[in-house]
Amino acid sequence: MVTIKKIADLCGVSRGTVDRVINNRGNVKPETKELVLNMAKQLGYKPNPAGKALSARKKHPVVGVLLSSEGNPFFDEVIRGIKLAAEKYEIYGLEVIWRNMRGYDVSSQYKIMEELKDKVNALIINPVNDAVIAREIDKFVDSGIFVVTINNDIDKTKRHCYVGSDYVNGGETAGALLKMIAPPKSDIGIIMGSSKILGHKQRLAGFEYKIRDNKNFKIVDIKENNDDDICSYDVTKKMLETYPQINVLFIVAAGVYGACRAVLSLGKQKDLTILAFDTVPTTVEMMKQHVIKAVIYQHPYRQGQRAMQVVFEYLVNGIEPDKTKHIMKNEIKILENL
Repeated sequence: MVTIKKIADLCGVSRGTVDRVINNRGNVKPETKELVLNMAKQLGYKPNPAGKALSARKKHPVVGVLLSSEGNPFFDEVIRGIKLAAEKYEIYGLEVIWRNMRGYDVSSQYKIMEELKDKVNALIINPVNDAVIAREIDKFVDSGIFVVTINNDIDKTKRHCYVGSDYVNGGETAGALLKMIAPPKSDIGIIMGSSKILGHKQRLAGFEYKIRDNKNFKIVDIKENNDDDICSYDVTKKMLETYPQINVLFIVAAGVYGACRAVLSLGKQKDLTILAFDTVPTTVEMMKQHVIKAVIYQHPYRQGQRAMQVVFEYLVNGIEPDKTKHIMKNEIKILENL
């Protein structure tokens, strides 16, 4: 009997790659795809989707999805990616339990994880970077639950893999871009999401590293907005009133619309160079109004799609991730290439 494993061994690729080619899922290099398909044809491989689906339904794969998505429109595309991928896998009996939360409260996330623990075979989570959550993730893994961190990773856990952007590179990209478009002397105000989120800290660190050799760049103030537009409005307005010399605003995560509304309320939109992340509708609106100069895009739809794909391959096909980090490329977007 010709198996996926045999094709993978003969082609020198992973079983996951063969599965993606045969089932036409995910991105595979054209030359690899051709190699796998030719080998499968030579060996006379014939997939049995009906038998595979029946076997999977007997396992009753259940995936928990826990995101800090309330009030954060960035996650709309992440959720869309997860949902569309999950729909493809319904034939295999895949069930999804959705849980969301607002902000980054450790106790709230812990309680939801405890509630999900006995109900799921896998967990896709946007984790708070806290020791309590890290220990809980390890308990999930130790009990046989497959764990994927999405959009943000967490320090020192047994999680199986991470799907998201490279946050340090995102910060470095923002810093490099600022050098190209900012005033020669830049007094920078930073609106950060939350220090409880590993990626936000990494993005800030990458930005600070990239601009540190420029003596004309000065970070005047850093404030957190907990990825909330109302909070973002308040802290941004107070910052700009306290430090009127600020001529650059770097918005590290969500809360972009709230920050821009604060800028507009003070009539300072022509005085500021503003950099942000992601292309949610309200951010695009601010770009069209020429409030935001540029954003850095981190492919939220693909993050969601890929996370669910990795989970499916493990639960249904028994295929371990071929890497521990699935990184989406940071891309600079301006109004003309949205």
